[in-house]
Amino acid sequence: MNYPAWDVAHIGSGWVIGIIAIFHVLISHFAVGGGLYLPIAERKALKEGRREWLNLLRKHSRFFLILTGVFGAVSGVGIWFAIGLANPEATSALIHNFVFAWAAEWVFFLVELSCAAVYYYTWDRVSPRFHLAVGWLYAAASLATLIIINGILTFMLTPGEAWLSAAGTGREASQFWPAFFNPVYWPSLFLRILVCLNLAGVWALASYSKIAKASDGLRAETLRWSARWIAPGFLLLPVFLAWFLWSLPEPRRALLELGVHTIGPGAFTQATRAALVVLVASAGVAGLVYLFAWKSPRDFGFSHAAAVLALAAAATGAGEYTRELLRKPYVVVRYMYSNGVRVQDAARFNREGFLTRSLWAAGAASLEKRGEAMFRGQCMACHTRKGYRSMRRLLAGRNEESIGNLLRTLHERKEDSPYRAFMPPLVGTEEEIAALKTYLAKLAAPSGGEEKPAVVKQIASQ
Repeated sequence: MNYPAWDVAHIGSGWVIGIIAIFHVLISHFAVGGGLYLPIAERKALKEGRREWLNLLRKHSRFFLILTGVFGAVSGVGIWFAIGLANPEATSALIHNFVFAWAAEWVFFLVELSCAAVYYYTWDRVSPRFHLAVGWLYAAASLATLIIINGILTFMLTPGEAWLSAAGTGREASQFWPAFFNPVYWPSLFLRILVCLNLAGVWALASYSKIAKASDGLRAETLRWSARWIAPGFLLLPVFLAWFLWSLPEPRRALLELGVHTIGPGAFTQATRAALVVLVASAGVAGLVYLFAWKSPRDFGFSHAAAVLALAAAATGAGEYTRELLRKPYVVVRYMYSNGVRVQDAARFNREGFLTRSLWAAGAASLEKRGEAMFRGQCMACHTRKGYRSMRRLLAGRNEESIGNLLRTLHERKEDSPYRAFMPPLVGTEEEIAALKTYLAKLAAPSGGEEKPAVVKQIASQ
């Protein structure tokens, strides 16, 4: 427990990251897909001498610059801020292992932002050839950021045997490339590129849906051309998704398979529910785009575009949520648990104590305070006291003995434990676990450990 725990009431720190991430992924992937969309569309317009298309692209590039350069950049910084507070151990591990990758990503990001600004502000001020070259440079820089970030994100799911064999030895840097090009790197990269192309089309539909209906011919052409960007994602998604699943280690894939095998009784796993949302929402995007943007472009309005965008957000958010769930009970699979405890440190914490060297638990003299420190250090990464995944609700009806039995199950973490696939082990000495039991029992009590009003006390005494 080297860092203080970030206590976010009701929703928990994980959902702070999730809310920012869903918003950011929608924009950052549009930045990559839109970076390809703009120069390809401009090249088509120049080749065909379509000045009216160029005027629309100029307006679209302004929308693109504001959305990606302002909101995309701010939400990206927000993710860094949130993950640094929510799971500082994992953030520190990623920075130390991929410091040069992060540095390279920031260089490409600065090139990307600069090119986006130059691209918009030089319309009709430089030669078409130079302007198009700036667009292609932007596309290359934005694609490079995706290539780098994908390696780091997939590392957290499948770090690979080579890197795991070096983890904790000080030789991790020698296995940088095997960790970066990990088992699911390539299928994940192609899946993300499909998402980028889809979002380029989705955001373009939102932008072009406001074209005046008086320009029916132009409206129909631009909407149909933008709709084509969604077709590759819909057609190829099953192929690359199957490749991704096939590349997963068996324990990760089992989380999805369990939900599929229990669909009849209705015992879905969270990962399976999220994966089904991806499939249903993606099909909804394809259906709406085909029926309205392609078949009836003259009737396609901003309300239709908003519905498509909402479905795309649901599919994108559920996809990222599925990826997060497939890592359970780890934040970096087989290296660090979701609460920031390294796998190699678990046995030492059981011998020496989880709170022994923690500055943040130094003032926890009483049994209850030490129990609260255990809760903040090992439970709060996924649970809240009385909000999302509420401990009060999960432990409702249990007495102190029952809570102690549950904690013992989590501590022993036997092979047949029903919690093993989803929850990290509870580490610490017997005294620390007993302190946690006392704290949770008070939290789960009907009063939740809070002082009763005087009227309630009077009634209870009668």
